[in-house]
Amino acid sequence: MVAKIKSGKSIRGILMYNEQKVAEGKALCIGASRYGMEPEDLNFFHKLHRFEKLMEKNSAVSTNALHISLNFDTSEKFSKERLNELAAVYMQKIGFGDQPYLVYQHEDAAHPHIHIATTNIKEDGSRIDIHNIGRNQSETARKEIEIEYGLVQAESRKQKEAFNQIIGLKPEQLVYGKSETKRAMTNIVSAVMQTYKFSSLAEYNAALRDFGVTASRGGETTRMFKGNGLVYLAIDQQGKYLGASVKASAIYGSPTLAKLEKKFEQNKALKLRYKAALKLSIDKAVNSKPNDLQALGKALKPDGISVLYRTNKDGQVYGVTFTDHKHRVVMNGSELGKAYSIKGIQERLKITGLQIKETPKQKTTPIRPAGHKAAQKFSPALAQSNAHPKENLLEALLKPGNEFSQVPIGLKKKSKKRKRMRIS
Repeated sequence: MVAKIKSGKSIRGILMYNEQKVAEGKALCIGASRYGMEPEDLNFFHKLHRFEKLMEKNSAVSTNALHISLNFDTSEKFSKERLNELAAVYMQKIGFGDQPYLVYQHEDAAHPHIHIATTNIKEDGSRIDIHNIGRNQSETARKEIEIEYGLVQAESRKQKEAFNQIIGLKPEQLVYGKSETKRAMTNIVSAVMQTYKFSSLAEYNAALRDFGVTASRGGETTRMFKGNGLVYLAIDQQGKYLGASVKASAIYGSPTLAKLEKKFEQNKALKLRYKAALKLSIDKAVNSKPNDLQALGKALKPDGISVLYRTNKDGQVYGVTFTDHKHRVVMNGSELGKAYSIKGIQERLKITGLQIKETPKQKTTPIRPAGHKAAQKFSPALAQSNAHPKENLLEALLKPGNEFSQVPIGLKKKSKKRKRMRIS
């Protein structure tokens, strides 16, 4: 079993997320503790009002909502009664047994899992301390429940890190015109932000790109850029924008630039432990004697690594970024060492030129604000990840692994716009 806890400031947002899943036929509210009514008799107002009445007793506490997911192995099957029992035991063990909470059974992923919505404000208005609750109370509860109920133990699995990253989301390739864009984008962005290690916006986008999404600050002269704003867009395999943008603040978890920059700093040290494994995979691919850069990208696929070559307007490659989907880490070639920079790789492969064949040029599509309707409806399937076939994207995201330039954005020199190209 794996337990994930997210604290937040909007119980309404948590309920809306789960109720939307119910409306889509992908979830069912199966439990309502301390509500005095059966879950099927509760409407949205009843569910929300119970929490809000408690929160009114201590308005000084802003972080007053918890969204918990309990995730189980794919081999385990449970009745609704057993899932409610597991939820009750878990909530009791983490100190929330006397709190009102709602239990939702989700069916939007390959593994069985439930979501629990609750508040840390008690009947007397006092606050339950949730500092390090995930690392302390939750971990203890998880281990005890695994033993008591004979569940598959996360620590006994060969791929422990992979199982620990299951978060109740099902990130799939975003297919513009076929996927419900905002919801698919939310799943992808949440999963990548939480489980990948990247230290710049460019590296973050290298990981997102494999799922048909990109984050943009807009042009340097735009109001959005100057205000440190960030939007997310669906893209095609050439990186062309599809449809309207979605503000970072409108996505669940608010993956804003400010939050990302904190991740950038944290990840600089976290990435170091994966350098050796990534270099080993690249060495193996180089030693297989690929005859060009495209072939090198294909040689890295079996190890779950995708490659992004950065090119200028003339098609000349000036940089390379590797996304290791097994360990969920993104690194520039130069970050790995001189031999892994684009120049070093070119010398090792004895490639005389750095030019790559490009796909036909496309006109630049400006960012359209949310709510702006496209003049024409598109429905192209986006490029598949270089590392994994489409049906294995979730598996790839959950495989072993674990969230800038140091020059302040405002001090960076304006550079010529360069194109990026994904090798398939």
